[in-house]
Amino acid sequence: MTSSYALEEARVNLDTREQRVRLAGLVRKVKLIGRFTVQRLSESVVLPAKDRPILQAPIEAKATHLLTGDFADFGRYFGKKVEGVLILPPSDYLRSREDLEE
Repeated sequence: MTSSYALEEARVNLDTREQRVRLAGLVRKVKLIGRFTVQRLSESVVLPAKDRPILQAPIEAKATHLLTGDFADFGRYFGKKVEGVLILPPSDYLRSREDLEE
């Protein structure tokens, strides 16, 4: 699942039409979270304002994971749970799934 906010952030960060077409194809396979209530995050969570909704959406959706390649802003939280959501880079998540399948 993804939020409409996260989808738009991903879209504006893509450089080519091919990337945007590929993203559109991927989006058809995920549940889109439209609106969500902005909850206040713990004061121990230090994120730029633009990234707070990226974390708030999976918390509200009661997701188990947040997958992000944003090392600059989320890197300090990789491998940690925040409000019940484990934050990982996609590669770590995929590796963990491979381990379960073996």
